[in-house]
Amino acid sequence: MKITSISVQARDKNRVNVSVDGKYRFSLDIVQVAELGIKTNTEYDEAEIEEFERQSQFGKVYSRALEYVLTRPRSRREVADYLYRKTRPKRGRDGELRAGMPHEFIDIVLERLDAKGHINDTRFAEYWVENRNVRKGTSLRQLQAELVKKGVASDIIARVIDDTERDDDNEIDKIIAKRYGRYDDRQKLVAYLARRGFQYSTITEAIDRYEQPES
Repeated sequence: MKITSISVQARDKNRVNVSVDGKYRFSLDIVQVAELGIKTNTEYDEAEIEEFERQSQFGKVYSRALEYVLTRPRSRREVADYLYRKTRPKRGRDGELRAGMPHEFIDIVLERLDAKGHINDTRFAEYWVENRNVRKGTSLRQLQAELVKKGVASDIIARVIDDTERDDDNEIDKIIAKRYGRYDDRQKLVAYLARRGFQYSTITEAIDRYEQPES
């Protein structure tokens, strides 16, 4: 079997289409072509061609994962969950059910993203704490709970929470300023704020502060 052409894609200049014996067989990104040493007018056996196809699939998955982590910082668990979803069968536009990516790609993609510095739970936690509902307000306890759900280790969470300049007094003041008028019953507002992770004493002091501002 002979690689008869390698041509740059019209829609993505970083990927090429590879034809075998005159027919399109798979695509690769340019870096993969160099890494695999693929050349035109070179003979390969079926096992080698199938491995190139496997690398093609891996390249597509890695490219999508890279786009995913570059939109904003992500925790390692978020990326792992994203990749796991890619392993599940998916129905195409033609209605045909297509297999997902091989499960072993998950660890390989994660390792490469780690090596490139694209996954860092400390950086993610810092981003999350400093940007989560900054204008609306969020309790530190709620931020902590959200980071736990994102799979961040407890020691990282504790360190980031300790280092932040956000505090519950300022955060709860933001929320009360936005939501106070929606409650005709003080206890309903107290219950709402408690569900958001604020301590009872912090809640009552903040409501009193809002209702009786210093002159």
